Parts: sequence; structure tokens; C-alpha cells
Amino acid sequence: MVLDLTPRIHFEPQFWFLTTANWLVFLGSALLFALLGRSLRWTRARIGALSLVGGLGNTAFVGYPMIEALRGKTGLALAVIGDQTGCFTALTVGGVAITAIYAGREMQPWRIVRQIMLFPAFIALMAGVALALAGDPLAWLHPICERLAATLTPLALFSVGLQQRLILPRSSLAAIGYGIGWKLLLAPALCYLLGTISGVTGLVLIVGVLQAAMPPMVSAAILAEQYQLEPALAGSVLGIGILLSLVTVPWINTLL
Repeated sequence: MVLDLTPRIHFEPQFWFLTTANWLVFLGSALLFALLGRSLRWTRARIGALSLVGGLGNTAFVGYPMIEALRGKTGLALAVIGDQTGCFTALTVGGVAITAIYAGREMQPWRIVRQIMLFPAFIALMAGVALALAGDPLAWLHPICERLAATLTPLALFSVGLQQRLILPRSSLAAIGYGIGWKLLLAPALCYLLGTISGVTGLVLIVGVLQAAMPPMVSAAILAEQYQLEPALAGSVLGIGILLSLVTVPWINTLL
């Protein structure tokens, strides 16, 4: 999908917003839950779990099909840029930083760079940018890539559905509410404010805000489980967030 869409994109200066919006969600989550955790006397594991699931959005497996349904192929092409340059880098850099802070994991910069450079979708993004700068000389690739990319939506949503865990531990209800409230409502509102103040308009503004409104990333909950950052809480925010986003994202799209 990335290789199919990227060479067709006409890059604009305001594309910075697609990357920045995803990083604003992540950094805002880390700051918010650090402050909340201190005032509410949360454990480091709880702060780390909410920082991950509140800061990393499901901009690909859930985001791609939702944005394509709401804003078409043009919106999907912009979503690819935001996902790869924003949310993916936030996962590989920010996710490692959060686990280092709250779970005592050692940061290894060379491993982060290696993960980014060897990630298949990122390689496809770089190849797509090169083709775009060259005037898209391999146009015959598009029908092949388009047919392969058509399998993404059903397989991705099926995969996400298989991983749903709707656990509601009573001791974590307030924390679940904070996590979902930030990810689905407050984060996109802040991104909309940033975009309008900065003069970002049109579909770029809309896609950036919609990506900010996407539910938590599955990989964020996996990180929380792998490093024992209150995995039951992370799984609850993930599962409930994905279900609620099927209502909140179309609602935000209508407002936009």
C-alpha cells in the first residue's frame, strides 16, 4: 500500500503536521500521565502503561481502513505519511524510551535506528519517495501493488479483532477512563488546535486530527505486557478504545 500510494503524492510544505500530530499525541500522553500519576500516587507500571497506550495510536491496522472509508484514497495516502513518519517513529523511539524509564530497560540507539531503517513499510516509503521525485517512472507497479494492498483491510481488522481483551478490573476503572478520554477526545482536540493555529488547512488538517483520534496501538499493549507495565490495564484501554473509536472517529470526522 505504501509503495502504491507514495509515488502519487504531491508533497506540500504543510505535511509536517501529519508527523507532528502523532508526536504531539505521544509527548502529551507521557507528560499528562506522569503528572497524573504523581498527583494520584500511581505506580510506575501504571504510568508507563497509560503513557504507551495513550501515546501510540493504531494509525495503520485500524487507521488505514477508517480513513479510506471516511476520506477516500487521497486521505489514505496522507495517512500513510503520518503513520510512517510519525506514529511508527514514536513507537520505535518513544516506546523504547518509556519502557526504559518505567521498566528499567536500557536504551540502545543503534537498535532503534536499525529497527527504523529495516522496517519493510519504511523501506517502501523511502522507495516511494524516490519514485515520486523521479516522476513515477514505474507506473506499471501500481496495479500489482494495489491488488496486494487490497488484502490489508480485512486481514488487519480480523487480526485486531482476535486480540481484543475486554477486561474491566474495578481498581483500574478511573485509569481506563483517563486513558480513553485522552486518546479518543483530548488528543485530537489538541492536534486540531495546533493545526488551526499553525495555518494548516484542508485534508492535511483533517487526516492529521483523525489519526490523532485513532484508538491505542496493539503494539503498545504488547510492549506493556512484555515489560510488565500493568498489562491488564493496557489491554483494557486497547480493547475498549478500539470499540469506542468506531463511534468517536466518524463523529470527529463529521465535526471536521
